Amino acid sequence: MKKRDYYFDNVRLVLIFFVVFGHLLRPYIYERPLIYALYMSIYLFHMPAFIFVSGFFAKGIMRPGYIKKVTGKLLIPLLIFQVIYSVFYFWIEHEEALSVSLLIPEWSLWFLLSLFFWNILLRITVNWLKPAIAIALAIAAGLLSGMIDEPLQVLSVGRTFVFFPFFLIGYYAKKEWFAPLFTAPARIILLFTAAILFLFFYKNTGIQIEWLFGSKSYDDLEAGPMSGVAWRLLVYVLNVIMIAFILSIVTHKTFFFTTWGQNTLYVYLLHGFFVQASRRVHTLELPPSLFVLFLTAAALTLLLSSPPTAALFRPFLEQKRPSFLTKKGD
Repeated sequence: MKKRDYYFDNVRLVLIFFVVFGHLLRPYIYERPLIYALYMSIYLFHMPAFIFVSGFFAKGIMRPGYIKKVTGKLLIPLLIFQVIYSVFYFWIEHEEALSVSLLIPEWSLWFLLSLFFWNILLRITVNWLKPAIAIALAIAAGLLSGMIDEPLQVLSVGRTFVFFPFFLIGYYAKKEWFAPLFTAPARIILLFTAAILFLFFYKNTGIQIEWLFGSKSYDDLEAGPMSGVAWRLLVYVLNVIMIAFILSIVTHKTFFFTTWGQNTLYVYLLHGFFVQASRRVHTLELPPSLFVLFLTAAALTLLLSSPPTAALFRPFLEQKRPSFLTKKGD
């Protein structure tokens, strides 16, 4: 049996923590330059890195039944939580009528739909294109997607094309490619570069955060086609730098919670109930300390990725029985 590489469990746990932390920071980004800079820095890497790692673990794409398995694992939770979140928003926002859309994913659910499409696109590209050509075309599609005037949130079209290059590169990446990131010179250079980017955002708080979302057209971002392409290219470059940075600083050591990195889906789907509810509590209008937000994100991440949470929700999200109900030999 192939030995599990716990480094990637740590990576996934770190990344999902930053997803939660970033969402908690969102209401306060224009209150303090420090929060804005932290938010922008996080958004440069957290989802692109998650998508890259997802692609890295999609190497079985050509196996029989792989697409069928992915479809069930992604689309069933998407449909379930699309309804649940619609009801949740109806309840907390006191809307007059309940509305459930099957075309526009609620809040963070875009990732599940895009991940499904990335796997479909990957199957096509692996069959028909050489790696270099596939990556070049994926980047071109990501750049050109911003020129579409139609709403890019429908079926998560915008994010699907903008972020597909990271999924594709992750698929083609080999484990030995990561080794240079763990050398002292590389870590120092990446840390220095990340610090410079953080300071830049601290001094320049007028950059539109939506450039990092991939869900808006260039026209919506008040940019022409050429300037839009230039901006997106710049964001791509910064994404790569910050992905390399975060991968370089994650430890290879194992902790009692390391394997919980396998349960990031539960964190991703469930943390939104707390985050969205907290945004509507009037006492939280003033930004709490970053330390409080950091601890809250860490607590939510550990709670929602813990084995009890996974055992509770696994039957609904992965169509699997809890481990304590599974007999040996089943």
